[in-house]
Amino acid sequence: MKWELKISNSAEKFIRKHKLDIKEIILIAKKVTDYFQGESLNVDIKKLKGNWKGFYRVRKGKIRIILRFDFKKLIVFIEEMDYRKDAYK
Repeated sequence: MKWELKISNSAEKFIRKHKLDIKEIILIAKKVTDYFQGESLNVDIKKLKGNWKGFYRVRKGKIRIILRFDFKKLIVFIEEMDYRKDAYK
């Protein structure tokens, strides 16, 4: 299955500002989709609650990536990327 990756403007801005490698972000998203397809991978993912209900959090060092998945259309949407203390605001 081929998943499509979409990135919000705020997440794109964070990537550019901190000079992160977009290839690494794509690899993280691919690992998460492979994890959901049943592969046994070491991915630190958590389903969020409250205001973020319906989203998932992936932890990559001090950075948090908040994602939403459309399992029917096979779309991964990166809603937010930020450091731990600011990611959930």
